[in-house]
Amino acid sequence: MRRRVIAGNWKMYKTQAETRAFFAAFAPLVAHSAHCDIVVAPPFTALAAAVDAARGTAVGIAAQNVFWEKEGAYTGELSAGMLAEAGCRYVLIGHSERRQYFGETEESVAKKTRAALAAGLTPIVCVGELLADREAGKTEEVLGRQFRGGPGSLTAEEFSRILVAYEPVWAIGTGRTATPEIAAAAHGFLRKCAAGQFSAAAASALRILYGGSVKPDNIKGLMAQDELDGALVGGASLDAKSFAAIVNF
Repeated sequence: MRRRVIAGNWKMYKTQAETRAFFAAFAPLVAHSAHCDIVVAPPFTALAAAVDAARGTAVGIAAQNVFWEKEGAYTGELSAGMLAEAGCRYVLIGHSERRQYFGETEESVAKKTRAALAAGLTPIVCVGELLADREAGKTEEVLGRQFRGGPGSLTAEEFSRILVAYEPVWAIGTGRTATPEIAAAAHGFLRKCAAGQFSAAAASALRILYGGSVKPDNIKGLMAQDELDGALVGGASLDAKSFAAIVNF
């Protein structure tokens, strides 16, 4: 049985003070939630506050992005080593908003993933199709391309240390959630890609999270699908009670 992971991506929300207030409310609500791994990804400026507030809890802190070089003249970027030193245990890579607004490619996703692994971080590698792709019947074509160029380009050993998040772009922040069946079909396809690229054992061990308008009222239906190993939660992770309800589905 793959261990579930519930991760919250705060995107560009919350100051340091708001981060401390969130954890003060959230930590007691998940103090006995031993059934899954819990991850929170605050903005860079709130990482130190989050790491400090999460100390002594089971909550792991993630960064929302990383650069692939160890150091250098890369204004505005942060290395995986810097994030690890700051107390991060996870990092989001290739989120659809990074691809859409900042031109991230399969190549940059692969380089960032390797850099994160080398620094001891656990990458959560995001893939997902646009609405136009789904309506054109190209979901598997897009997911296959993103998988091959990103996670599929790793060594088998590297691949064994990552998580994948399937986030249909048409369901992010739109209120439109992929039905549990649609999500399970996409996860099943990604697992098939993993089996073809690596092995049946590697595919079976891979944990794939679903992201896209996950809320307290739909998490139970999503988690009823064996193919879904957890959730990458956006807006609903900003409220302590709401996110705790998702964790405690």
